[in-house]
Amino acid sequence: MTQMSEQVSGGLDSADGSGQGGAGVPRRMVTIRVPAPESFEAAHEDGLEHGIDPRTGVDMDAARQAAWLYLKAIGEDPDRPGIRQSPDRIARASREIFAGLSQDPATILEKRFPVQSEEMVLVRDIDFFSVCEHHLLPFFGVAHVGYFPGKSGVVGLSKLARLVEVYARRPQVQERMTQQIADALMKQAGARGAIVVTQAEHLCMAMRGVKKENARTITSSIRGIMRNPTTRAEAMRLILAQG
Repeated sequence: MTQMSEQVSGGLDSADGSGQGGAGVPRRMVTIRVPAPESFEAAHEDGLEHGIDPRTGVDMDAARQAAWLYLKAIGEDPDRPGIRQSPDRIARASREIFAGLSQDPATILEKRFPVQSEEMVLVRDIDFFSVCEHHLLPFFGVAHVGYFPGKSGVVGLSKLARLVEVYARRPQVQERMTQQIADALMKQAGARGAIVVTQAEHLCMAMRGVKKENARTITSSIRGIMRNPTTRAEAMRLILAQG
């Protein structure tokens, strides 16, 4: 990707689309340098995937170009041998890392088993990996998911792990992810109550900023009959139990 062409793009548009900034100030124009289209076309001969990935919706060409531009912007040489293939690797990895954006939690929870149960179902220590939407750096940890089944039956245990995956594999914040999992159980699985507790390490806190590598963040979300103090205490006892 050695051939380059110049492209002029606008800065931030105003909210009304007039092209004017605040107080009538024209938007700032910036010039960026992007790889010439022919260099991307030439890469097709190396077996690269092009267009929109039909399964995840990732625009493979745009993702590669964005990664190439980012490497250039931070002062790297995107064409040096060690990272020349990195833009394509990043594009392909994006299909896994952000797969949750193209998945509907309702389809995961739609199947029920006709088991009538008045008792709590709890799956602990579900590993997850996500990406902080503020810095696009990873955060990862475990989720504990419990619920009281509704009249329509129980969902498969693996579906609770898949539900965590759907919400984790997208640009995310831990607080919202925890709430989304609990809300999906109530709305999509017809649960009478739900509890979700997540524990995570955030690299945006460990490798930059305050640089607190041993910090752990714990968030919880409680819904329905799980709000009963006795029931909630039982759930927390099971979550915190050793072994």
